[in-house]
Amino acid sequence: MDDALNVFDEPLEACSDRPLTGFFRDGCCNTSPQDVGSHTVCVQVTVEFLEFSRFKGNDLSTPRPEFQFPGLKAGDRWCLCAARWLEAHEQGMAPKVFLRGTHKRALDIVPIATLKQFAVDLN
Repeated sequence: MDDALNVFDEPLEACSDRPLTGFFRDGCCNTSPQDVGSHTVCVQVTVEFLEFSRFKGNDLSTPRPEFQFPGLKAGDRWCLCAARWLEAHEQGMAPKVFLRGTHKRALDIVPIATLKQFAVDLN
């Protein structure tokens, strides 16, 4: 597992335990070389983003009990793939971001200035 640091090089904060999120299902947007999708951006999902994701072939709102996945609803926090977040941003559908819960590896794909425009946890 990569160092658990957020985009500010501070300890990575939890994203969500209800629903339980993260590549490792540890509640954090931790990552490793095995996480080829880079599930590193902690977001608060919206109806618009869920529809966008479904249209792109990744239905995140339908429960999948066989994977212990309850399905997401607007307002849930989730560790999103950095490239999918960027794609949603380019289409005007990006959800808000919790920077303190976003792993610094997200910056390999998304510029910090872009993430900050969608941050809900900046003072």
